[in-house]
Amino acid sequence: MYDNPTLNLNAWILASRPKTLVAALLPVFIGSAFAVDRDAFSWSIALLILLSATCIQIGTNLANDYSDFKKGADTHERLGPTRVTQAGLLSPNAVLAGTVVAFALAVIFAVPLILRGGWPILTIGLTGILFGWMYTGGPYPLGYNGLAEVFVLTYFGVLAVAGTAFLFTLEWETAAFLLGLIPGILACGLLAVNNVRDEHTDRKAGKRTPVVRFGRTFGKIEFAATLFLPYVILLLMSGSLSTAAVLLPLLAIPLCVSPLRAVWSKEDGPSLNRALAHTARHMLAFGILLSAGLVL
Repeated sequence: MYDNPTLNLNAWILASRPKTLVAALLPVFIGSAFAVDRDAFSWSIALLILLSATCIQIGTNLANDYSDFKKGADTHERLGPTRVTQAGLLSPNAVLAGTVVAFALAVIFAVPLILRGGWPILTIGLTGILFGWMYTGGPYPLGYNGLAEVFVLTYFGVLAVAGTAFLFTLEWETAAFLLGLIPGILACGLLAVNNVRDEHTDRKAGKRTPVVRFGRTFGKIEFAATLFLPYVILLLMSGSLSTAAVLLPLLAIPLCVSPLRAVWSKEDGPSLNRALAHTARHMLAFGILLSAGLVL
């Protein structure tokens, strides 16, 4: 099976988890829109940030696939999308090699950005890759110790938006850090759906996710909070944002209904996998509308 090129290509696409890439791309969109508002936008910088951030996300996904397989967390009982190592579509060594290549490409794309932004960008990039590997790998995997949300909120939210804005403006602005909370919290919503869906297999694998530690109801409340807190943050920032930036994202609110209903009422894998896709759809819509509002 490993030697079939067509199957391998499909397997690599599956392993990269295209639907999750929204978590890496949205902070770049929002940070770039913030720079447009400051008349500091550059297409070349934006492209390099997008490429580097995407490679870090793919590297993290591959590392997660490899490490969960090696730790025995992904089994035939899994309810979520197929994991290529567990399913036998790619060998563990191939996935590990893919992880290294993805992280190496992230560094290569980031070199011009490091030269522009200096040690803060170097620090963010290297620690982002380190924690991307430690998400489920290494001696103290973050995802197994209830720290996945901290990593995602920090590196796919606050630092991603503030760092992106900094690379354009070369200034650290409080508003950029606060805006970063929004994609970070929305990305934590993806984790919340995963944690609710995978409660039983995570418990068996020894993962101490918030749902395993505090119960399924806590996970549902956490998920609801990740959907609506970003709107509260926008309203609290209304004094420092344009009217369009505050009001346009409100158009995404109806997209909260479907995933919220599913997470609260369903327990089967297909329903919660659809809720995961709908959560990503809401996240994408919110981020694009916010970015458009910042530009207008």
